[in-house]
Formats: sequence, structure tokens, C-alpha cells
Amino acid sequence: MSITTTTHLNFRGDARAALGFYQSVFGGRVTIATYGDFGMPEDAPGADGVVFGQVESEDGFRVMAYDIPGQSGGSTAGAGSTRRENGITVTDQPFFVSVRGETLDEVESYWQKLAVGATIVEPLAASAWSAGFGMLTDSFGVTWILDVAAVYTAE
Repeated sequence: MSITTTTHLNFRGDARAALGFYQSVFGGRVTIATYGDFGMPEDAPGADGVVFGQVESEDGFRVMAYDIPGQSGGSTAGAGSTRRENGITVTDQPFFVSVRGETLDEVESYWQKLAVGATIVEPLAASAWSAGFGMLTDSFGVTWILDVAAVYTAE
């Protein structure tokens, strides 16, 4: 038996743009089905909205997204605020999307692409627990944590 978890992001009309952006960062294949594809009349408001969307890469990255019916105006995924105060991350967000890579080069590549138009919460840098750790909120309002996997020994 195996289990897979996938982050599912909720948007207000810009799921298609977000999925395209995440594909440009992580590669992979985008799958999109609209409300119209599932029977909503073409001329109905929101028929072109995403009811099922996904980016999936061969490297294991996967994120899903959809447009909340009747909503417009950005993501609900990152609702809340995240900032640094006195060297501590302060947030009221219910979650972050975490991407962990094997090497600093790999993580830096994702970081540079995600950082376009983003608000940097913590710059990507070495930390006490990782060769690279950083946090940013992308232009869609989603907060990401990127880090390099560290090897821990059991105590």
C-alpha cells in the first residue's frame, strides 16, 4: 500500500495562470479541465474557470488548483500574512507549500524562478539545519518554503 499527498490550492479566477507559472518553475505536465468541460454552458459566467487543474513533474512535484465558483480576484491559498520580526518568522497563515531538493543548485534554480514577482520572507541561505533554506510568497499569494534536504542521525 502507498499514499500520496498533493497540495490543492484554491483560486479566485487565476488558477490557469498559477498552474502555468508553477509549470515554468518545476517543469512537468499541466492538466486543466474547465467547468464548461463538465457540462456548464459555454456562455455561463465562469464556464472557462478551472474545476480541475494539476501540474505534475517526473521529479515528483505535484500541485493541484481550481477556481472557486463565482469568485474572482486572486488566490485564497495564501490568505494571511507572513513577515520577519527580530529574526523570527511571524505568520497567521494556515500552511506553507514546502519543496525540498537534494542539492543547493537544484533548490536555487526553483528559488530564482519562484522569486519573480514574489515577496521574500527569508532569503535563501544556509541555516543551522540546511545548506539552503528560504521562504517567499509568490505573486499568487502562496507562501513557499524551499530547502535542501539534510541528513540527520537518529539519537
